[in-house]
Amino acid sequence: MSIQLYNTLTRKKEKFEPIEPNKVKMYVCGPTVYNYIHIGNARPAIVFDTIRRYLEFRGYDVQYVSNFTDVDDKLIKAAKELGEDVPTIAERFIQAYFEDVSALGCKKADVHPRVTESIDIIIEFIEQLIKKGYAYEVNGDVYYRTRAFAEYGKLSHQSIDELRAGARIEIGEKKQDPLDFALWKAAKEGEISWDSPWGKGRPGWHIECSAMARKYLGDTIDIHAGGQDLTFPHHENEIAQSEALTGKTFAKYWMHNGYININNEKMSKSLGNFVLVHDIIKQIDPQVLRFFMLSVHYRHPINYSQELLESTKNGLERLKTSYFNLKHRLSSSTNLTHDDEQWLNEIQEYHHAFIQEMDDDFNTANAIAVLFELSKQANLYLLEQNTSEKVIKAFLHEFEQLFGVLGIVFQENVLLDEEIEALIQKRNDARKNRDFALADQIRDELKAKNIILEDTPQGTRWKRG
Repeated sequence: MSIQLYNTLTRKKEKFEPIEPNKVKMYVCGPTVYNYIHIGNARPAIVFDTIRRYLEFRGYDVQYVSNFTDVDDKLIKAAKELGEDVPTIAERFIQAYFEDVSALGCKKADVHPRVTESIDIIIEFIEQLIKKGYAYEVNGDVYYRTRAFAEYGKLSHQSIDELRAGARIEIGEKKQDPLDFALWKAAKEGEISWDSPWGKGRPGWHIECSAMARKYLGDTIDIHAGGQDLTFPHHENEIAQSEALTGKTFAKYWMHNGYININNEKMSKSLGNFVLVHDIIKQIDPQVLRFFMLSVHYRHPINYSQELLESTKNGLERLKTSYFNLKHRLSSSTNLTHDDEQWLNEIQEYHHAFIQEMDDDFNTANAIAVLFELSKQANLYLLEQNTSEKVIKAFLHEFEQLFGVLGIVFQENVLLDEEIEALIQKRNDARKNRDFALADQIRDELKAKNIILEDTPQGTRWKRG
């Protein structure tokens, strides 16, 4: 079996063949850190973290780089509004980003480069583009000469004349052509800036990723990824810059995740439906939000609503219940019997089915459907009076391994406080004494405390509602 992925550049699925055998160089565009991230930022963080995990699961050594844009117009505006400097604001929201995505189960990148720590390599990159005739300086600003790059538009599949028709020169810009874009911006009074051959200024947005990707991953990388909104102009401009400089393919595969809608409307500040991860994970289990994001194929749009989130929560709870029922039964299971070989073979079939779905352009939605079937079979197996330790462990191994690929980890509930422990014991005593009215009363009282009881042959179990 081989992995097939959809390449935005060619608009078709292709067999994944990295440049070096068993090694993957992967660059994912990170956030501009002027505020807490919203769920639109969370989707690429979760999606490409999962793809990274799956590639590692399939035996690849993945070198994963994701940047921070820690200086730009939004940060400068925020600094003025808050009366703070840009580095202070950026550092605060970089740390907030790490807290939020960590709660969502995302691993840190191997490198998280920052623009402010990459100024020297960005200036050097721009200087080389000027020498090659792809860029020009006007009064301290440096622009990329878009028409000099013959293949401009190949990622977004637009002709240069179509793009030219919609392009405008903004007030204050000194471009030779409306399609040209800024590589370096001359500093305005009071703005954060760095010395350069063209005077004090700061980098344009697009050049930063070209320079940082090249520094940490080389001239050509395997996968460049980000949200669908970055396809044009950001990623288109990255290709133009990088390939003009090196004469080599910048990225072999381009991957983009779909948009997020809020209650069937596009998320925007003007509509007042802007959902910050920082806020939502205070209200729901972050694993539920991750599972929700993976319940739809990464290239498809996803609709966020409380109803869909609640449905996801219930589905994940069913899977967790299956897992903990297996763990609970493990202590009372016996040795393997001949009949259980069939169960072991069936478990392996689900393992292969999961891989088959993920190999098809990382289809997490279908992979999750496989896991629900695995859970269903586990529940059927637990109905048997005599269960095998080996089969139970095989089920548990698949749960842990395959859910781990999705970044979902099932954790034991925290210990009950003394009051609730006492109530559970009191209920158990009442049942032994056949005082069922008291037992029911205690069950209702525990339910009010968000504790759900489950009476099993092995004893009373609980879970948080």
